[in-house]
Amino acid sequence: MRIRLHGTPAETAAALTALARVLTVNRVSRPYPDRQPSTRHRIYLDATPRKDARP
Repeated sequence: MRIRLHGTPAETAAALTALARVLTVNRVSRPYPDRQPSTRHRIYLDATPRKDARP
């Protein structure tokens, strides 16, 4: 699946850490900054459910 995370660098890092607990993250894109003056960016993940994760 493809997931888009959008927020500050700290927010997207925290979300990526949380998602990695239940998903196998296969690929993480580079950060794409929003237009100025925003301090947010977005990253894209390619991930699959982990076999050991409970539904």
